[in-house]
Amino acid sequence: MAAARELFAAGYATPRAMRAATWQDRVDALGRGHYRRYDERTATMLGDGAALAIDRWKGDLRRLRDEAEGDARRIVALLTEFPGIGPTGADIFLREVQAVWPQVAPHLDERVLDGAGRLGLPRQTRRLAELAHSGDELARLSAALVRVSRSKKSADAVKSAAAHRS
Repeated sequence: MAAARELFAAGYATPRAMRAATWQDRVDALGRGHYRRYDERTATMLGDGAALAIDRWKGDLRRLRDEAEGDARRIVALLTEFPGIGPTGADIFLREVQAVWPQVAPHLDERVLDGAGRLGLPRQTRRLAELAHSGDELARLSAALVRVSRSKKSADAVKSAAAHRS
């Protein structure tokens, strides 16, 4: 997060700005964000990814969505063409974007379903999605369930709060 904040603070918040930045500018911004382990490789991937977004989709990922005709599997395939984005990164993107791209909702990957299972909620995509009343709520529910899937402490806190409300 700190590295992303530094990139944005440096003015690299759009594909065009990211591509226009020098490789060294990107390395420096990543360093200021304490992202040093792979900063040189990441700086290259950021530039290459920005170029792909501009050259193929004119810098607008809605065009990527439209090319995929809103099909989540096709969107994942296109997203993984970006350097450094694999299936997990594509799932994270789809979990978040479903709030504004209703075509991909519900997108509830294994991490989300694992969190649901920890809380005794349905592990079936449609049944779980029905618990949310909008795409925005579904994205928030997904984010919360990912946190629960990664932390027994979070799961226990949710269960405790639910027990006190009953």
